[in-house]
Amino acid sequence: MPDISPPTPSEAAELLMAGNRRFVAGTPQHPNQNAARRAQTAPGQRPFAVLFGCSDSRLAAEIIFDRGLGDLFVVRTAGHVAGPEVLGSIEYGVSVLDCPLVVVLGHDSCGAIAAARAALTDGVAATGYVRDVIERVTPSLLAARAAGLTGDDDILAEHIRHSVDLLLDRSRVLADQVAEGRTAVLGLSYRLADGSARLVTARGLPAEATPPDPGA
Repeated sequence: MPDISPPTPSEAAELLMAGNRRFVAGTPQHPNQNAARRAQTAPGQRPFAVLFGCSDSRLAAEIIFDRGLGDLFVVRTAGHVAGPEVLGSIEYGVSVLDCPLVVVLGHDSCGAIAAARAALTDGVAATGYVRDVIERVTPSLLAARAAGLTGDDDILAEHIRHSVDLLLDRSRVLADQVAEGRTAVLGLSYRLADGSARLVTARGLPAEATPPDPGA
């Protein structure tokens, strides 16, 4: 690939959110999705963002942010829960691939959050490794309960904030990158009905570079 300097964290955030605005408006450009881009990226990758999102089938990152091959380094788990493999993948994205942006993407009507709420309120237990996912979502729900948050949107936002905090608390590599101004972390909440990705929290971006709410 050509030796092109990566965008700044602010520029990367704008690239990502501009794509989402196009998707919401129904005017996608489908960039970097042709044979030329395929050939260009075959020797190596230079994604501009790590996208850590929920595995939900309705959250296809390159579609909802209108990007293409080589643009996003995508890591997805149910309920965007983070274990060692996720942390290692994100660290690879920021330290080896030099991604200037990490995004935690949650969404409404999340099955993992619903299952965790059912386990807390009704004692409905999951089986197998689904139980592990629920256990990792539960601290976010307990924090929301302690803060008096009961609305679905508020609980989702708390889970997204908790995920961002967890990444920065557990990954010294990521925390150092953010402290040095080399990487920013965004927490976004995706709305299934209108396709918009709305800001919940931002770390490492100046206030003037914080993405606006597309619904505002």
